[in-house]
Amino acid sequence: MAYNSAPLHATPAPPLTVEIIASLAAVDPAQWNRLAGGNPFLRHEFLHALHETGCASERTGWTPRYLVSIANGQLNGAMPLYIKGHSRGEYVFDWAWADAYQRHGLEYYPKLLCAIPFTPVSGPRILGESTNVLDELASRVLEIATDSKASSLHCLFPPAEQVHLLKSKGMMVRHGVQFHWVNEGDANFEEYLARLNHTKRKKIRQERRKVVEAGITFRWLEGTTITEDDWAFFTRCYERTYREHHNTPYLNDAFFQRIGKTMPENLLLIVAERDGKPIAASFNVRSHANGGRLYGRYWGAIEHHPMLHFEACYYQTIEYCLARGIAVFEGGAQGEHKMARGLMPVQTSSAHWLAHPQFAEAIEAFLAREQKGIEHYMDELREHTPFAQQPS
Repeated sequence: MAYNSAPLHATPAPPLTVEIIASLAAVDPAQWNRLAGGNPFLRHEFLHALHETGCASERTGWTPRYLVSIANGQLNGAMPLYIKGHSRGEYVFDWAWADAYQRHGLEYYPKLLCAIPFTPVSGPRILGESTNVLDELASRVLEIATDSKASSLHCLFPPAEQVHLLKSKGMMVRHGVQFHWVNEGDANFEEYLARLNHTKRKKIRQERRKVVEAGITFRWLEGTTITEDDWAFFTRCYERTYREHHNTPYLNDAFFQRIGKTMPENLLLIVAERDGKPIAASFNVRSHANGGRLYGRYWGAIEHHPMLHFEACYYQTIEYCLARGIAVFEGGAQGEHKMARGLMPVQTSSAHWLAHPQFAEAIEAFLAREQKGIEHYMDELREHTPFAQQPS
């Protein structure tokens, strides 16, 4: 499917062609990554690996329909767009909306989704080399949604400026809460602990002591130092944890092995060992742009030890950020327990459009009520800061 548009202004501009493609194999990786701007989850290597290894594919309910714009034979804009047959792997929960549709004899699926599969990380969802391209793609995706048989269009975790753009096009805004750690320049973990209040500081020391007393040590494996055997071990841990919670893992060994070869500079494994043997691991993704960001993604263990999860997923990652000078650690979706470890609440956003006018009106009213609750929740969380003095 392709669309042709007239120039956006009277000043000369190259003709713009907007197309829908089913595979990133049709896109030059260098051109795509130039638009991605250093965001590891938007890299051609990351997204294409999700599709090629079958993790995000038509079989799993993620049918790629990427929106791309071309000018003078070059990629100058894109949106990661999917036809979804369910709401799994999104982290912005609309199950109640789907249930309401079903109770009224309507189909909620398929829907259109602009997102990074299985990744609740904020970042650009409309890629473009100019504001004109961004505006054009925002308009086109709504035209496509309107002309399609999809019930709705959803854009998950866009940055504030793209939230405003999508809102100006008629989409409704929804907010959520995550917990992020910010590097205040402490020289080491003990210096960081000194800024927490006495109760939190004492509890963290007790938790870390239990891990040490269990004889557990840790290794930080970065980039090309991560071997195929390391990825295989992590996959084993990851799959075991999902199955213990009666869930199906989203990702597979082929995916981890592939990105380990194609984008190693963005990857970190923290491996826990006891008696010289690996027993647990956490998988993190690193961005090098704008002071650096570390994203905690998945973890798993083949042995259970008290406080091992907190050590592998929070304390070791904070130590890593302090050692590498990384500005922010994002601990993933939800989890008030993260505040006790120094991760503070941050508001996230998503944008939504529904084709059915009555449902759109009802959901708009629901979102207004929900937002008041989010604001109250954020205020309440800030009142329970773990820090002896509120950080800057």
